[in-house]
Amino acid sequence: MYMTRRNSLWDNSFSQNTRLERKKMDTITQQYEQWCLRATADPDLIWELISMKGDQKAVTDAFYQNLAFGTGGLRGIIGAGTNRMNLYTVSKASQGLADYIRAAAGRQMDGQKVVAPAASAAESGKGAAGRKKGDSGTPRVAVSYDSRIKSDLFARTACSVLAANGLEVFLYPRLMPTPCLSFAVRELGCRAGIMITASHNPAVYNGYKVYGPDGCQITTEAAKAILKEIEKLDLFEDCKTISFEDGIRTGSIRYIPEEVLTAYVEAVKGQSLRSSSPLSVIYTPLNGTGLEPVIRALRESGYEDVMVVEEQREPDGHFPTCPYPNPEVAEAMELGIRCAAEREADLVLATDPDCDRAGIAVRDGCGVYRLLSGNQTGLLLLDYICASRAADRTMPKDPIFMKTIVTTGMAEKIASRYGVRTVNVLTGFKFIGEQLGILEKDRRTDSFLFAFEESYGYLSGSYVRDKDGVVASLLICEMAAFYKAQGLSLWEKLEELYRTCGYCLDTQHCYHFEGADGAGQMILIMEKLRGEITHLGGKRIVKLLDYRDGLDGLPPSNVVRFLLEGDCSVVVRPSGTEPKLKVYISVCEDSREAAAQAERGIAEGISSWVR
Repeated sequence: MYMTRRNSLWDNSFSQNTRLERKKMDTITQQYEQWCLRATADPDLIWELISMKGDQKAVTDAFYQNLAFGTGGLRGIIGAGTNRMNLYTVSKASQGLADYIRAAAGRQMDGQKVVAPAASAAESGKGAAGRKKGDSGTPRVAVSYDSRIKSDLFARTACSVLAANGLEVFLYPRLMPTPCLSFAVRELGCRAGIMITASHNPAVYNGYKVYGPDGCQITTEAAKAILKEIEKLDLFEDCKTISFEDGIRTGSIRYIPEEVLTAYVEAVKGQSLRSSSPLSVIYTPLNGTGLEPVIRALRESGYEDVMVVEEQREPDGHFPTCPYPNPEVAEAMELGIRCAAEREADLVLATDPDCDRAGIAVRDGCGVYRLLSGNQTGLLLLDYICASRAADRTMPKDPIFMKTIVTTGMAEKIASRYGVRTVNVLTGFKFIGEQLGILEKDRRTDSFLFAFEESYGYLSGSYVRDKDGVVASLLICEMAAFYKAQGLSLWEKLEELYRTCGYCLDTQHCYHFEGADGAGQMILIMEKLRGEITHLGGKRIVKLLDYRDGLDGLPPSNVVRFLLEGDCSVVVRPSGTEPKLKVYISVCEDSREAAAQAERGIAEGISSWVR
């Protein structure tokens, strides 16, 4: 009797799951058929939809969900479907953003509290695009784009939707980096900004990052509110639009004037700590947006001996010589290192496609070019800035350095040597941007010295609220030239820091979970890691820190951190922009060899849990 009842319950549950699965598949098929009939604005989408016919796996992957919109906006593979980056998903996101901005502007007019745009030169009438006395006060949005496939199309699409909704839209007349977009938001007194980029992802990806009026990536609360507006919309019926050409003709879409770019470059140059000295540099923008602002900032600062890697000079979203256009990846730096070896250059410098990250290779004692990690470059910059400010007696009263919780702990040791306070934030430079906003509100931005994250993001100054590959490039060259004049290479300076503070090895491991089942797998793994794990790689877990409900004053985040014996730690978190788990291992030992051995053991231990 008991077995019969249990079998009956099982059969009913199985039948219910089967019905739900069939219903889901029917919905996917209906969406696919609707797209075949209505997605006619982009010929590439038409051909892709035709090629999907009969391939249920391809159709399911393209339509099983809407491309997720979060604090990083949208990011995904370019193509047809609700789970892809295309002009329709961009239109829908832009309509949702427009509805959010208009609703916020209405609440402000009704006397409700809304975050106001930052004061700026343009806002006070000093810029050509500035709001003059007597203007209507129509909400503004700034837009920029990088070199990726269809970035220009997506940028124009976003502009057309925003303009159709009665917003003032300002677009850079040519591709420009992410930090230039952050700067323009503040300089033009905008309510929001949009950057079309997938940062350092492979060529098949593109993305749509949204910025708030402070020039920082939108908060979790703002992202939820925008998503709520997006979810109200029918993708084909509810998105208003005008032609881009009509927007330009009527003035509802305007190009950002050159003086805004000039003001940005001047702000970057303002972070310099000393005049230039001779340095030979090989630079590659990795076919992205960095060429113009980086070369301009360097040359206007006195660095003339800068050679650009020819194959990677011009914008090209296919990234023909660097399939992974990421300065973290050795293959992306190969051409630069080859050029450097031929010219015996002092430094190889690279920025990613949207130029918010910078990576370098330097010569060791044997003349071999070695790639530095984001942590290593950040340590060098932090020590250089602190030492320079201390020597020049320009250190502020309460100096502050900022980093993310996954960034090397050695940075905190260096900061403390100079009496600099460290502020730790969650992973993502937007949290550093938020801290800068707090300092600005308290009129204490002069206290801010420097910020960096392990993923090659650096910032000096508060003129933007995101990582900046342009200012990083300038400060790296300045630092390298300064030590060269003292007879030191950056490699030798790094070894000196290790001798002083102890050797720290910081590594990152990624585990990919593609497709419809990937998100579910990551959820299960994160719950498993919150269970009864006592050791990793032979090291005892001293403490588990779970940030899911917020911790140490930080907002809730799906992150776990293991503190291990021997001053080691492991952080695990799902990526906010890609289908993968990221694992950060930090090991402190007496020697490089001991650290490498300990790291291998910990990496093997964590792999057994996440695979």
